[in-house]
Amino acid sequence: MPDSPQPSAVPSPPADYGDLRAVYVNCTLKRSPELSHTQGLMDRSIALMRSQGVSVDSLRLVDHTVPPGVYPDMREHGWEADEWVELWPRVREADILVVGTPIWLGEVSSQLRVLIERLYAMSGMTNESGQYVYYGKTAGMLVTGNEDGVKHSAMSTLYALQHIGCTIPPAADAGWIGEVGPGPSYLDEGSGGPANDFTNRNMTFMTWNLLHTARRLKDAGGIPAYGNVREQWAEGERWGFDANPEYRQPGDDARG
Repeated sequence: MPDSPQPSAVPSPPADYGDLRAVYVNCTLKRSPELSHTQGLMDRSIALMRSQGVSVDSLRLVDHTVPPGVYPDMREHGWEADEWVELWPRVREADILVVGTPIWLGEVSSQLRVLIERLYAMSGMTNESGQYVYYGKTAGMLVTGNEDGVKHSAMSTLYALQHIGCTIPPAADAGWIGEVGPGPSYLDEGSGGPANDFTNRNMTFMTWNLLHTARRLKDAGGIPAYGNVREQWAEGERWGFDANPEYRQPGDDARG
């Protein structure tokens, strides 16, 4: 009889990720210690990162007084308190940013919109290379709920994160919505959420793609500081851009 097939060896990760830092910001509307289904999904990704030695920080935005606005310190604009000033260094020091949100009426939570505003408020800052401060960071997203909208939520949020300078790897989002309509949420008994293969696969792909991208960015010293430094542009550097190109030479067909 032919030999029974032997199980293939589990490949080792292609790199060491132990020097990476990640911050997970849960934009649930539930304050701690109330059960957050979004946190339940985020914890799966957090556990995977920690298994690779990544230093992971996790917070719920709603646990802190963070007013809406697009300024670094909203106390300078009429608010009595603004804990974003204390939270910002935790984001600034991370190589990886993962945001999580529930879906309400097909949209991300109000807390996530506040987070995007406050991240945007810092986007004029620069890193050590003189680039916008989010250059060199990689970002992803996790979504839960029991109504449609995972991809729509990821579409707008990941666009915002890349616009301010984060690098978005392939398949940088995952979610679980269960049966559309009123029903069990991710961590509810019998929901099937934690065992859902589609969600688990996408969450795993997202987490590893974040790790791979962050590893490559860190090893490369971030995004090359050529063609993207605001101060150099202000001083006249154009990196090959011609402000007055001569598109047509004498005799060219004007219809071209």
